[in-house]
Amino acid sequence: MAERNLRVAAAQMGPITKNEPKAAVVGRLITHLKLASEENVELVVFPELTLTTFFPRWFVEDEDDLELDSFYETSMPSAETEFLFSTAKDLGIGFCLGYAELTESGERYNTQVLVNGGGEIVGKYRKVHLPGHEEHEPWREFQHLERRYFKAGGSFPTWRAFESVVGMAICNDRRWSETYRSLALGGAELILIGYNTPIHYAPDPSQDRLASFHSRLVMQAGAYQNGCYVIGVAKGGIEEGVESLSDSCIIGPSGEILAEAKTDGDELIIADIDLDICKNYKQTLFDFARYRKPETYGAITNQTGAILPEEL
Repeated sequence: MAERNLRVAAAQMGPITKNEPKAAVVGRLITHLKLASEENVELVVFPELTLTTFFPRWFVEDEDDLELDSFYETSMPSAETEFLFSTAKDLGIGFCLGYAELTESGERYNTQVLVNGGGEIVGKYRKVHLPGHEEHEPWREFQHLERRYFKAGGSFPTWRAFESVVGMAICNDRRWSETYRSLALGGAELILIGYNTPIHYAPDPSQDRLASFHSRLVMQAGAYQNGCYVIGVAKGGIEEGVESLSDSCIIGPSGEILAEAKTDGDELIIADIDLDICKNYKQTLFDFARYRKPETYGAITNQTGAILPEEL
């Protein structure tokens, strides 16, 4: 059997201002693609909401406001991203792109697409675990209104691509173990995660100092416990006055970090991965078919909050 080696890259982005034209952002993405091509990269992963500033930090009372609509894409590729797709096709590089999606029926999603080396979309994922709040909370230094501006997705699909089985997740999804396990039960060997993570967490600022540790912790654990590679990609730095986490990294099935960002700006992080190493974990310690006991896991799917035992 032929070896399944893949050269991948996390295309970290620095800040995007509110008024930065999408064409300028796409130009930055194409720079990443060209650098990746020079390094013989086969798959480039971009962050969550790659094309715009992280607009859920602002409250817009009228959800049909034209300014709000400008952050969303009604098609993909869109007019602004057509050149990105054609450039990737010409270079023979696949990519994963996060963006805000507005459907024909008016539904809004936080979305990622997976594009093969021929420029074709082979997969679409919509963020399931939406963080934050729905209404304006004036006590906050900045808002986090994903639950106002997006509808939650409903599944964790996987796709055959890049001689692998690929799954996607977005930002807060990475904090939930169910994300990785659902994808691994779909055969995932490679999980692509884009994120925009403010370092300041308003509900509990004591966690701010742990932002980097927590981000890596959940992705490393998810990789190890499911025998998968994880590529986590940030849009980081200080954007519109808000400092966001960088720390983009590529993680192996052992849970070890194989490559990581050194800056808070636009940076390409590259690693060579051997997809067959996933079998070392999926067929031994984490042999799901042999060791999982789904009949005992009912609480995971049948309830949301904790149900405490009765007091004695």
